[in-house]
Amino acid sequence: MEDPQPSALTSYIEASKPIGVLTPDFHHHALAAQVLHNLQYQHDWRDLQIHFKSPDSAKALLKPLVSGLPPHRIYVHPDEQAEMLKQNVQEKDVLAEREWVLPTHLREKWSLRNFAEVFDEINEVPPAVHHAGEEKRNPRPGKVGIGSRRGGKRLLLATVGDDSTIVYYVVHNGIVKPRQN
Repeated sequence: MEDPQPSALTSYIEASKPIGVLTPDFHHHALAAQVLHNLQYQHDWRDLQIHFKSPDSAKALLKPLVSGLPPHRIYVHPDEQAEMLKQNVQEKDVLAEREWVLPTHLREKWSLRNFAEVFDEINEVPPAVHHAGEEKRNPRPGKVGIGSRRGGKRLLLATVGDDSTIVYYVVHNGIVKPRQN
């Protein structure tokens, strides 16, 4: 009897294993690859990449982080929301912003200190992915930018369960003014 073929996700994780690069243990890499796969194929994110080093210091990160461009804005700051209402701009018409994603497993224990260490390692906005020969253009025609990014550093906490379900939470570095309804 032949061994069963590996799943598409297993094949993806194996193929994405960096060669000749000093990486954290394979579990963290596999978790990051699983989250990247989910964002790309289930949530239509683009320009995804796994980061093993801090963009500022080139120092190894505590855990690999994923960055990418979601299909729509993940978070709208309350002040930005007020501006959008004044200008009669809908959330769906606003340009998406590159986001950091922290892959974790449900069984991991996270403290405020752990989150502070991650926030210390990252920039407010992840570095953009540049493709050879690509010219600068609006990546989402028909979308508008409303001011600059607000609210300080943030990331999406991607928590993977034992059944491979992934839930995403927005986490800010500090306290953020509540939204107006």
